[in-house]
Amino acid sequence: MDVTLSYVVATLTIRLPDHLRRDLQRLARQRGRPAGEIVRDSLRRYLAVERFRALRAGALPYARARSLLTDEDVFKSVS
Repeated sequence: MDVTLSYVVATLTIRLPDHLRRDLQRLARQRGRPAGEIVRDSLRRYLAVERFRALRAGALPYARARSLLTDEDVFKSVS
């Protein structure tokens, strides 16, 4: 059985102020990781947080309608 793995990689060019570029290069050296890997990891985390915020914003009206405003309210509701 032959298995072929393929994926598409896109290149993105961004402009960074000098202080951000220096900070990124310094961090890359300190961590022993390529700068691109650090940027990709940071972007993945940022996108995950933004997806969470969007989901939370969509669910918030339903939670408010049920008086579920805090973690404690949710725990009481499911306990």
